[in-house]
Amino acid sequence: MHLARFPRIFLAHLPTPLERLDRLSKELGGPEIWIKRDDCTGLSTGGNKTRKLEFLMAEAEAMGADVVMTQGATQSNHARQTAAFASKLGIKCHILLEDRTGSKDPNYTGNGNVLLDHLHGATTETRAGGLDMNAEMEAVADRLRRDGKKVYTIVGGGSNPTGALGYVNCAFELVGQANDRGLAIDHIVTATGSAGTQAGLVVGLKAINAGIPLTGFGVRAPKARQEENVFNLALTTAEKLGCPGVVSRSDVVADCDYVGAGYGIPREDTIEAIRMFAELEGILLDPVYSGKGAAGLIDYCRKGRFRKGERVVFLHTGGAAALFGYDSVFSQSRRIAAE
Repeated sequence: MHLARFPRIFLAHLPTPLERLDRLSKELGGPEIWIKRDDCTGLSTGGNKTRKLEFLMAEAEAMGADVVMTQGATQSNHARQTAAFASKLGIKCHILLEDRTGSKDPNYTGNGNVLLDHLHGATTETRAGGLDMNAEMEAVADRLRRDGKKVYTIVGGGSNPTGALGYVNCAFELVGQANDRGLAIDHIVTATGSAGTQAGLVVGLKAINAGIPLTGFGVRAPKARQEENVFNLALTTAEKLGCPGVVSRSDVVADCDYVGAGYGIPREDTIEAIRMFAELEGILLDPVYSGKGAAGLIDYCRKGRFRKGERVVFLHTGGAAALFGYDSVFSQSRRIAAE
C-alpha cells in the first residue's frame, strides 16, 4: 500500500480542501453536507483527472514519450487536463473527441473544454458516437509510431490501474483530513463514469479499513454495467497496489437513475443542482458529471436516504469549464423560470 514506489509527477495542488456546505445543508434540512474540492487540483481549472495524470504522465515520461494521446467526449474534462499536463512537460498531445450528444451548437463543439484543449497546444480529431474509441486511438497511435513517434496512449478518463492510484491516494488524503478534524463521515458520494475515480476510492477506503460506504452516481452506463466496470478496475488496482482481494463485489455501489437521456445531456434536476451549488455556496458544477452526482445527492437528502445528523461528503470531480459549452441550456431554463 506504499504509493511512493510508483512513479509520479507532483503537479496537483494537494491536499484539496474539505469544506462544510452550511447553506446547502440548511436548504435541504437533512444531513450535514461536506465537499471534497477536487475541482481545485490546479492545471487548467482543475478536476479529478489531474490526480490520475500524476501517475500516468510519469509513465509517459519514463518511456521517453514525445506524444501523449487520449480520447473522450467532445467536452471531455480528461482531454483538457491531459493537454494541460502535456504542455507543462513539453510533450505533444493529440486527442480524439467523440460526438456522444449529437449537439451542433458551436459553443458545445468549440467552446469550453475544446477551446482549452487547443489553447494548451493539443491537436484534435473528431469521431462519430458509438465507436470503440480506445481502438480508434490505438489505430492513430500506430500510424504515428510508424512515422517514428514515441506515443504513450491513455484510455478514456485515465481509468486504468495506474490512473486509479490517484484516487487510492485521494481516499487516504480524505480520511486523514477527517481524522485531523474529528469528523466522522457516514457516506461519500461522487459522480462515476469511466470508473477510475470510484474504483480508486473503493480500493483506498478498503485498504485502510475506513468503514465508509461510497456511492457513485452514474453519468452514462446502466447500473449493472457501471458496477461491473468499477469492480473489475478495483480488482486490478488492488493487485497493482499489493492488496489483492481487499475489495468485494458488495463494496461497489452505483446509482444510475440520474443519467437521464444520456451522457452529456443534463436533466432538469442536473440544472437545479448546478444552480443550487452556485447560488447557495458559490461553487460551480458541470452538466456532465458533478451536476448529475449532485442531483443524486440532493434527491437522497430529500427522500431521507441520507438522514438528519449524518455527515455526507460529496467529492467534486470538477469540470466547470464545460459550462461554457452549455450556455443555451441555462439561458432556456432561466427564461422558463422568469415566465
